[in-house]
Amino acid sequence: MSIQVGQHLPEAVLQYIDNGVHRIDTHSLFGGRKLVLFSVPGAFTPTCSERHLPGFIQHFDVFRAKGIEVACMAVNDAFVMQAWGNSQGVPQGMKMLADGNADFTRALGLELDASGYGMGVRSKRFALYAENEIVRGLWVEAPGEYRVSSAENVLANLPA
Repeated sequence: MSIQVGQHLPEAVLQYIDNGVHRIDTHSLFGGRKLVLFSVPGAFTPTCSERHLPGFIQHFDVFRAKGIEVACMAVNDAFVMQAWGNSQGVPQGMKMLADGNADFTRALGLELDASGYGMGVRSKRFALYAENEIVRGLWVEAPGEYRVSSAENVLANLPA
C-alpha cells in the first residue's frame, strides 16, 4: 500500500551533493515548508531526461513564486544525481536527492521492480506535494506513462 493524501511522510535519510556529500532526513527536508518532490525511475533515462526533469526546471520559478520548494529524487547514488543535475542545468535551490538503497521509496510504498530492464528496484514515476511533512497531493504514474506527475499537471492541481 502506498502513502496517501493526508498521511505523514515516513522517516528516511536521503543524500545530495553540495560541496561534499550530505545526508538529510525527511523530517528536515519536509518540516516547516511546502515542497514538491518528484521522483523518476532513473537519472539519465530518456523520459526522465527529455521531459520530466526539464518540465520542473522550466516551471521552477512558478513553484518558488507560490512559496513551494522543488526537489528531484531517484534510486541512484548522489554522484549520479549531481552529474545529471549539472548536465540538465538544474537551478540553484532544486535539490537532486539520492535514495540509493530505495529506503524512502519503499517506505512510501512506491517502489518499482525494474529488474527486467537490468535496473533492480527503482522508484515509480510520481510527484507529491507536502506541507510540513503531510502529503497534500500525490500523482503516481501508471507503468510506462508520463502524464500526471508532470510539473504542469502538479501546478494545475495543487490543493487550495
